[in-house]
Amino acid sequence: MIKDLPLVAGVDGSDGSLSAADWAAREALRRGRPLRLVHAWEAGLPENAVEPSLPELAAPQHHARRILRTALDRLSERYPHLRITAEQVRRPPVPALLAESEDADLLVIGSQGPSGLGGFVSGSVALATAARVRRPLVLVRAGQTAEDEHLPDGDGRPSSRTPFRAVAVAVDVDGTSDEVLGFAFHAAETRRAPLRAVHAWHTPFPHALPAAADRARAKARAAEELAGLLAPWREKFPSVVVEEDLREGRPAHVLVGAVAGAGLLVVGHRVRRAAIGARTGPVAHALVHHVREPVVLVPHD
Repeated sequence: MIKDLPLVAGVDGSDGSLSAADWAAREALRRGRPLRLVHAWEAGLPENAVEPSLPELAAPQHHARRILRTALDRLSERYPHLRITAEQVRRPPVPALLAESEDADLLVIGSQGPSGLGGFVSGSVALATAARVRRPLVLVRAGQTAEDEHLPDGDGRPSSRTPFRAVAVAVDVDGTSDEVLGFAFHAAETRRAPLRAVHAWHTPFPHALPAAADRARAKARAAEELAGLLAPWREKFPSVVVEEDLREGRPAHVLVGAVAGAGLLVVGHRVRRAAIGARTGPVAHALVHHVREPVVLVPHD
């Protein structure tokens, strides 16, 4: 990890992108990194044009600049100790985000919402970016606040002064990479939060329902494999309290409920090449669509 790589947040003025930028600012402070705000603007200007000569082109460019300036001013006021830069990028949203991610510690965008000018937060943009990005990508829903990352106070009210909620990580004992577990353990250590390692197991039953003994053996085997996978990471991060959470069922079905109440979800994302373009796997796809908490997609081969 290169020390000075920034966190990059895509902004377009929507609630989703502003929530994402705010989350990115808090995470940048936790990591001791700078934050870079990026707005993609594609209003028909040629690549070598400095200023538009037609009023119908100047108006959208001024609007785009105002979006970026508003986000920069808002975050600079909230986080005065954070190094923040901002840039307008004259490219379509997905190529702009992918290019920015190459030199980023994390890429952070809104996960859904109405698409604005050069919108980052439309569902199609988020999924297209997730399918092709080669760096960790964080998807943040509109309305996420600092209080959502923390447990409620003694009276049940939202607070940003209480301990952090658990970091959840979706674990596939046959395919979870070191990059995924390393990210999850580091996130938990940084937050001084527990780590919830969620593994979905099931017993194949091609012709009949499995017997109770078969299910018990399958669960015991899954527990042993999960413990073995986590053991070296427990040694590397001795301060992180780990909860092993085994759930029976298919991953895409059970993980959504298993991670409820966490402050962050980390899931591996194997970059796949489909017949037409790239795509996310079924588990990552389900979590992106149905989990309210911020989701980190960690790509791996």
